Amino acid sequence: MIKYGELTTKGDNRGTFIKLLAENIKNAMSDYKLNITYDFSRMFIESNIIDDHFIKKLKNVFGIHSFVICKKIVSDLDVIKNEALKLIQEDDFKTFKVETKRSNKKFPIQSMEVSRLIGAHILKNTNSKVDVHNPDIVLNIEIRNEMTLIYTKEILGSGGYPVGVQGKGLLMISGGIDSPVAGYLSLKRGIALECLYFEAIPHTSLDAREKVKKLLNILNEYSGNIKLYIVPFTKLQEEIYKNCDPTYNITILRRMMYRIATGFARKRNCKIIINGENIGQVASQTLNSISVINNVTNMPIIRPVVCFDKSEIIELAKKINTYETSILPYEDCCTIFVPKHPVINPSLEKCEIEESKLDYELLVKECINSIFKVELNENFKEYL
Repeated sequence: MIKYGELTTKGDNRGTFIKLLAENIKNAMSDYKLNITYDFSRMFIESNIIDDHFIKKLKNVFGIHSFVICKKIVSDLDVIKNEALKLIQEDDFKTFKVETKRSNKKFPIQSMEVSRLIGAHILKNTNSKVDVHNPDIVLNIEIRNEMTLIYTKEILGSGGYPVGVQGKGLLMISGGIDSPVAGYLSLKRGIALECLYFEAIPHTSLDAREKVKKLLNILNEYSGNIKLYIVPFTKLQEEIYKNCDPTYNITILRRMMYRIATGFARKRNCKIIINGENIGQVASQTLNSISVINNVTNMPIIRPVVCFDKSEIIELAKKINTYETSILPYEDCCTIFVPKHPVINPSLEKCEIEESKLDYELLVKECINSIFKVELNENFKEYL
């Protein structure tokens, strides 16, 4: 039984959110034969198998606050007594509590009385005590119109919104720690991801691309439909380093990336651009640098980790299993040719002067027209 959590705050759109959640669960759990039914308060999944793998995959589906593995029984007091005793005896406990919800008002016994009768039956048949404040185990009974459900353990889900309910965003992905975490946080808010990776062969290697694919395959455990596109960036990057003031190379590089990302995002009908920028972390991420770089686009830029401490980003990267891959030693195009003293307070006027040394509009257009899609590994369980 799925508990929606944040989805219950939605008004007229609630049905849309829940329907998309059901579709996402089916896609994520395609290994299993499922029967999914739902209403505005609960969703029910019946499966041929419920094992540890099932639970792990379901925990990764965004839009689920929590879920419980229930036993479905007929709404008969004697049956409830016997099945409740069997279920609670599967765990070791000294104290317990019974909580009953009776949405089926035709059931002849009220909730508190059901809890009292079931509790008395458990006391009679176990060496345990009732503790209503801090029990070792809580036995939940839900008497619904069509059935009664009993369960003990509630498993926390990933929360957030179903992926795709907010539309698409374009993630500027690198092989570092920050951008995969930014992607994860965006997925959690219901944003479907298309990803853009800037590649400068031979200055960057195909191993660096494989690293990015590996990171996105891990993120796909939370989505299942991420797309990866590669920007051949070598020519434009070399032109920058041949013709522009070295201290401004990174700033101009990032401005070109934003121009390309903006053009491609519009082609792909993405509503926003997402990246892993973090205030003050590197020279191109001071407030002044962000402002000057951002000047080239009017598309909304979302920076999910912008105010995180680095330690907080690393902790989250470890939680979502991207950290060990992110620290593999393959450089991306933002880490090659880094000047010794990059400007940290760039001037917009100076950027425009340096860019005038390039036919950058043609170079940007060539990059956009050369972008190609790379298939991710469908069998990505090996990365977990």
